[in-house]
Amino acid sequence: MTIFLLTTVAVVLLYLFSSLKVVTQGYQYTIEYFGRFTAVATPGLNFYPAFFYRVGRKVNMMEQVIDIPGQEIITKDNAMISTDGVVFFQVLDAAKAAYEVSDLYVALLQLTTTNLRTVMGSMDLDETLSKRDEINARLLSVVDHATGPWGVKITRVEIKDIRPPADIVNAMGRQMKAEREKRANILEAEGTRASEILRAEGQKQSKILEAEGRREAAFRDAEARERSAEAEAKATELVSESIAKGSSQAINYFIAQKYVEAVSKFATSPNAKTILFPVEATSLIGTLGGIGELAREALGGGSGGGTPSPAPARPRPSPFTPQEG
Repeated sequence: MTIFLLTTVAVVLLYLFSSLKVVTQGYQYTIEYFGRFTAVATPGLNFYPAFFYRVGRKVNMMEQVIDIPGQEIITKDNAMISTDGVVFFQVLDAAKAAYEVSDLYVALLQLTTTNLRTVMGSMDLDETLSKRDEINARLLSVVDHATGPWGVKITRVEIKDIRPPADIVNAMGRQMKAEREKRANILEAEGTRASEILRAEGQKQSKILEAEGRREAAFRDAEARERSAEAEAKATELVSESIAKGSSQAINYFIAQKYVEAVSKFATSPNAKTILFPVEATSLIGTLGGIGELAREALGGGSGGGTPSPAPARPRPSPFTPQEG
């Protein structure tokens, strides 16, 4: 009897221990009742009678990552590229992840691979190289929508590397070099144009200042000629008044002035080497004496109150003038 009791107690204890289910943190277990899903065991200690209930699937509820192996993809412009990436996901519903899909990891890998080919195959090579964010966003949207019925949330999809063929890389390098040379030529041309514009502006300003200088000089010359004309007019007026008063020295003054001007023009002529004047020197002296007399009359206040001027000397006969018999 003692042995029976001990055996019964041991069997009961073994049954109780078999009915206790300890779920670790980060996991959830699906509980099946004779093969049919009934509940989800959360982390901690759970009691489900043995032989009636059993653990169906142990589902990892933490965020996980799947590595997408390298893929050969043909772009829209028929360029062959190699690419790989990673997918981050988290199971939100353990029952759906366990019973809605046969193998969650394989399904996620195949789904991401096929959509990666679809998205990148619809873009040009330049777009695939420069629009990684757009590729990631499109993949995330498509894969997350497809895995919703599985109780899975796709948190991130990242393209790790895109490797074009070697010949395309070389062509892209030459294209980049040509673009940089083009920019350098454009900047150099713009600098030359700016320099020419500044130089032209300087020449324009110089010509404007030069023209203004010539205008100012012409204005000064005209003003000087005007002052000279006024002085000459004043002198003519004074001489006319002297003539009107009966002074013959004013006429001698004008004749002597014109005579001296004519002689100076002959002397400064570049074509004249020798000049013969068929004139008497005493005539010029007499004329100059008339000029002096006119000056004395002007300074002495007129001919009435001063000493009478001597009569001009009689000119000596010139050797070129025929003598009277």
